[in-house]
Amino acid sequence: MRGLDTIALEHRPAEGGIDQAVLLLFAPCHRPDVQAVRVLSRVNGQFAVTLDGEDSDGPRVWLELLANGLAFDMSGLAPGKPFGQLTDGHFLGLGKDFDPAACEAVMLRPGPHLTSGGMMVPVLRCLAWVAAQLSALPQLRAICWQPASTICAPDYFHDGTMRWIEGGAFPGLGLTALVPQPDGSILSEGLALFTGQELRLELGAGEDPSDGAKLALRLLHWLVENGRIDSVQSLAGPSGETLLLEPDLPRGIVRVRRGFR
Repeated sequence: MRGLDTIALEHRPAEGGIDQAVLLLFAPCHRPDVQAVRVLSRVNGQFAVTLDGEDSDGPRVWLELLANGLAFDMSGLAPGKPFGQLTDGHFLGLGKDFDPAACEAVMLRPGPHLTSGGMMVPVLRCLAWVAAQLSALPQLRAICWQPASTICAPDYFHDGTMRWIEGGAFPGLGLTALVPQPDGSILSEGLALFTGQELRLELGAGEDPSDGAKLALRLLHWLVENGRIDSVQSLAGPSGETLLLEPDLPRGIVRVRRGFR
């Protein structure tokens, strides 16, 4: 059996949906323009601005960013129209008084040529990396990873993403989320974008939910590293226990429980 590394993280749930974009939430009337992003690209030196323009059917300003040979579209820049407002999500690293609806959104997403054949983990890693680089833009209030409906403080998103890019743990609370279910289990949100499946962890009677969340985060890291599960597999848990991973292929879920194969 393969083992799971220990990863200590904390958790706060909410609700959301699946998409393939990042929303950068700025203070009202403080969205960056094309020039501000060009200046950051020159100072940062990690990405380049290769195209810019304005939508033909409306006043929304956009540009194309090139990073690691991959192109990403950034739109909703000033002085054009912003994207729609957010009202709720999984809040991470933000104060209780943070109101996403009071912010103006700029969207970052992979270019059409990167999404036509389905999203791949290297593209998602680069998308998260570019969003982390853009966290240096002035007046940025939060970063929303739409596939998991997470809304993160810029430094929270940046630090978690960069640790992953540099070889650390997958940021399970940031690029995915954990949602407690009425039956006491824990269901991931957003993992399906990386693996095609969500994780459902069954908790034992009397098990501390926080311990279950920590185990779920270790499993998220393992699943992103190893990919889709098509048959029952067993792993050694952090305390030496046996974990059974059982795919429910029609529902796109991997169920995890303790037991014997």
